[in-house]
Amino acid sequence: MSAASTPAVPPLGKYLASSEKKTRDKAVKNLAVFLSSDSENVLPDLEMAKLWKGIFYCFWMSDKPLVQQALAGELAELILTITDVPSSLNFLRGFWTMTVREWNGIDRLRMDKYYMLIRKFVNASFRFLVRTKWDSATVEEYNSILSGPNGPLCPNDIRVPTSLAFHLSEIYIEELEKALTNSESPTPVPLSTLLSPFIVLAARTPTNTTYRHIQSSLFEPLHNLLKSSSGPPSRKKARTLSPDYSKLLVNACTSSSNSDRAMDADAVRKSILQKIFDVASETETRDANRRRMYTFYKNAVEDDEDEDSAG
Repeated sequence: MSAASTPAVPPLGKYLASSEKKTRDKAVKNLAVFLSSDSENVLPDLEMAKLWKGIFYCFWMSDKPLVQQALAGELAELILTITDVPSSLNFLRGFWTMTVREWNGIDRLRMDKYYMLIRKFVNASFRFLVRTKWDSATVEEYNSILSGPNGPLCPNDIRVPTSLAFHLSEIYIEELEKALTNSESPTPVPLSTLLSPFIVLAARTPTNTTYRHIQSSLFEPLHNLLKSSSGPPSRKKARTLSPDYSKLLVNACTSSSNSDRAMDADAVRKSILQKIFDVASETETRDANRRRMYTFYKNAVEDDEDEDSAG
């Protein structure tokens, strides 16, 4: 892309970070207009960093719960306001780069509102992917944003705060279900592909607590959900212990290559188990994590065999 084709970024930074709410609100509106323009050019990294620095402090300055909630939703919706896929992904990359960079500087009193902001962005990201009909290249790029350099699930950078992976593993499936519920006729979700960043992080993290949290808050609940939905009535009682995930259960598949049709929940569950096993077998996987992943896989397979023999 030539320098001449680079879109001119309005000088919004100082207005986004203004101490005056009216000024900040106007800057957010102007930002939405700028991002929704028909330009298909992607902002350079430096310009995106400046933009997100201003957005970060815009949200930092919001101090009332209802204002925070409204602003978080408005900022997340910008992903969907942008008119082309590469620019939406670039904006999302800017969000995660900013979040990872600034996270350790967020004080305890402001932490909850930034957790809420992350939740809003995860939900908007899923709605964006629904809009692309889970296009395989777009999903892969989305995953690379999460697990690549400056991403919240990057397994190779110890500077990334572990609390980001903890929070994402807790809210991921819940926000996916909400996004599907918001869509009239969602295309089948490549669930195994979406979980890939978490599986890779579980395999390569040097932190025991990170592995345990991903397994207990994401792998195990999702495995049990998929298992209970396809089991006999005696097992389906387990679903009452969790929120309703009916949209996900009837719209799941394994990968984007077969996203034209939904699959049986148990087939999806077994595909995810196999992916966990395959990643555990990779040379980059840490030995301690490999043993844990093999154990998780083995216990699930043995449980299936016991139920088959009992039935």
